[in-house]
Amino acid sequence: MKWRDWDRNLKIRLFGEGTMNILFWAFFPFMTIYFERSFGKDSAGLLLVLSQVFSVAASLIGGYCADRFGRKRMMVFAAIGESASFILFAAANSPWLSSPILTFFSFSLLGVFGALYWPASHAMVADVVEEKHRASVFAVFYTSINIAVVIGPIIGSYIFYTHRFEMLISGVIVTAILAMVLAYFLEETTTVRERVQEKGKKWTAALWQELRDYRVIASDRTFLLFIVAGVLVSQTFMQLDILIAVYTSEVVQEQPFIHIGEFTWTISGERAFGLILAENGLLVALFTVLVTRYMNRLKEKRVFISSCLLYAFGMTLYGLTQNVWVFIAAMGIFTLAELMVVGIQESFIAKLAPENMRGQYFSAASLRFTLGRLLAPFSLVATNYVSYQTVFISISLLAVGGAVTYAIMFAKIEKEALSNS
Repeated sequence: MKWRDWDRNLKIRLFGEGTMNILFWAFFPFMTIYFERSFGKDSAGLLLVLSQVFSVAASLIGGYCADRFGRKRMMVFAAIGESASFILFAAANSPWLSSPILTFFSFSLLGVFGALYWPASHAMVADVVEEKHRASVFAVFYTSINIAVVIGPIIGSYIFYTHRFEMLISGVIVTAILAMVLAYFLEETTTVRERVQEKGKKWTAALWQELRDYRVIASDRTFLLFIVAGVLVSQTFMQLDILIAVYTSEVVQEQPFIHIGEFTWTISGERAFGLILAENGLLVALFTVLVTRYMNRLKEKRVFISSCLLYAFGMTLYGLTQNVWVFIAAMGIFTLAELMVVGIQESFIAKLAPENMRGQYFSAASLRFTLGRLLAPFSLVATNYVSYQTVFISISLLAVGGAVTYAIMFAKIEKEALSNS
């Protein structure tokens, strides 16, 4: 689908959300470090879990709200909410006030409004783009996010700790402008009929329906194994802005990074972490299509299991070193594991799902990431009681457990295929 054929709504959102994503990635990865230094590891881990609970609750009713109130209205509402959250965020980190508690509250609010924004955003793409072109449009938005992951952390590593108030004020301005642009230039894409159908429903009914969709897991043992394996391996990549962030900031103390003749570039832990994140985003942006094309030639069993084992190896290597260059190598392995499955997961879920239940299966499949996000912060709590190396190796063993679970799942699939042939 060519750019000139894009709906105006999509063009507006691509630029607006692209700017917002750069801002988001300039502060979000460093929040775990901030909370750990403000509250200690135990409290920081539990607060991050609580923050995810709020976001998950909002995401469960996000789809209902997008249908009931309209895509445009929800996106404008969420953008206004994000701007208000940034006002609180900036106030809590201003020259006149420094409040970690208010910072946590505003950070959680940002997560809630973000969880309300994205279902409406994705639904709008489905509204205005023909099915045959949706994959390419989503790919452009996905690429813009990864560009933000490259740029944002590098900017944040330099200004988050020195000019946080100014950065958050820019967040107020950017989100306010985004809200105004969406309000005045975006067109509503939901039909009156769709909104009327949802009008008689209560949000509690929508929430209950969403939770009921997860019952499909218990009735399909193969799919249950897929979910369990996904939750286990998610504990690796969910650590990118939690365990990896804190570990890197603690063990790297003005380490020489590049040394040429008399020139030496030293790097702090925070900037090393920003560099690692930027590497991950750059590799994803550059090689997603290439790696996916190659992985489509291989058996799914081999791809899923190999990805888990690479995650395990990358995590173990990261936890056994304090050298930034080894961190970079470990992140390269880590990112390869991510790229191996990013292009085949959706099609694999579609294969598992009966044709009349695909919506429920895709909804239930998101539980891999929902549970993963809720459990991941406990790794930070664990570092208060055991060494970093022990925690990294434990998470690696969870990824190996994911590989074993995938192996059991594929053995079950192969057995069922033989019995049906």
